[in-house]
Amino acid sequence: MAWLVDLIREFGFGIVFLNVLIEQLGAPIPAYPVLVITGALEGASIVRLLMLVGIAVFAALIADVIWYRAGKAYGGAVLGRICRISLSPDACIRQTESVYGRWGPKSLLIAKFVPGFASIASALAGTVGTPLSTFVLFDTLGALIWVGSAVFLGSLFSSTVQDLLDVLTALGKWGLLLVLFVFAIFLLRKWWQRTRTLRSLKMPRISVPELAGLFTQGLMPTVIDVRDATQYKRGHIPGANLWSVRSRQGDKAHDFLLPQQAHPNGLVVYCDCPHEISAARIAKQLQRAGFTNVRPLVGGLQAWSAAGLDVAKPPVDESPEGESTKAEAPLIP
Repeated sequence: MAWLVDLIREFGFGIVFLNVLIEQLGAPIPAYPVLVITGALEGASIVRLLMLVGIAVFAALIADVIWYRAGKAYGGAVLGRICRISLSPDACIRQTESVYGRWGPKSLLIAKFVPGFASIASALAGTVGTPLSTFVLFDTLGALIWVGSAVFLGSLFSSTVQDLLDVLTALGKWGLLLVLFVFAIFLLRKWWQRTRTLRSLKMPRISVPELAGLFTQGLMPTVIDVRDATQYKRGHIPGANLWSVRSRQGDKAHDFLLPQQAHPNGLVVYCDCPHEISAARIAKQLQRAGFTNVRPLVGGLQAWSAAGLDVAKPPVDESPEGESTKAEAPLIP
């Protein structure tokens, strides 16, 4: 264990740079503890602390701009790929869209404190067309808050951190094994949470060809889009209803949804999340509310669009704010 502590002391800045860069690119390797430890080791020098903060912020900005560019170039496909490697699927696209849609670039100020949010928010900023200068400004401020808090805690509790490192060094290889054990427990816990989430959302689904076939036959199910309103306005399945904010606040969806007899062909729920996580969550909620024939759409809007089927988009004439002047299809009468 002593060699590992010496390595951090000798090459702390380089380790921090790589750690922050890799974590912000999506790998489940927490950088915050390393920032705290390095801040404790460099606490005696204000100049080196400032250098540490600058290096870590620069690494975070590199990763975030990569995701921003990817989101700008490839759109929703990038968001889906991020969620596929994420160990926190419950913090995936729909939740990020909701927060970013409500707060815009300001949400980047706290993005790095929320597991699974930072990479998706960066890609989403590119997808929705946030100006690069605005993105860089708020992302840099957010990285400064995140890095600065870790370095400040490390320097504030430098003696405590030093004592802990001394104990681990005294333990030798057992100290190293203890650190590896804690890291393995962290990964296993995240993996188990992901697996449990996916298992809890297992239910019958409907494929894009099946849904298109129902449309062709005139057997129109009620289609519900559970994505954020901004994404809905940018394109959705024709005739789909936007899942209103009000319907997300509890399990009493039957209080304001149309009565069940008004859905003779069932309900189809879709999103843009891997494994249809968001759609399956809402489908489960509707089932608890008493709706029996509810199925998520496999692949969501991306699969629908990839099949060459029509996607409803806002008219050319839009309001000065960039929003369509066409009213959204209501979910309730």
